[in-house]
Amino acid sequence: MNLVRYEPTTLSLLNSFDRLFDGIYENNAVNTPAVDVRETETGWHMEVDLPGLSDKDVEVKLDNNLLTIGSRKEQKPAEKKNGYVLRERRSSSFCRSFVLPEEVDREKIEAAFSNGVLSLSFLKVPAAQPKTIEVKVK
Repeated sequence: MNLVRYEPTTLSLLNSFDRLFDGIYENNAVNTPAVDVRETETGWHMEVDLPGLSDKDVEVKLDNNLLTIGSRKEQKPAEKKNGYVLRERRSSSFCRSFVLPEEVDREKIEAAFSNGVLSLSFLKVPAAQPKTIEVKVK
């Protein structure tokens, strides 16, 4: 199924002008990593795509309920060695923040980095986990 942007049939001149700028800021999304979050019965699992980065380039901080994932990769000074004619890889940085649910056990957050993917696991506090209640017949 494809999602199609809804646009009314009567477009004003202002709307037409605004559409000229659609997509200009989408190129900034290149520096914003893709994130997948899924919930299980016992917690949440987050995967963040960070191609070209290593575990030393990534910083994960937790401040109360705010989880922040960031990176800063500095550009090395231009060198005229090794036959470079064109260098398009430059400094890059990103910062993404997520508000964690109250049910997250902050003492049991785990992070791992492998093959350009940061994996974070968040367990629910025991009281927040679903509980099955047995129904007894009288």
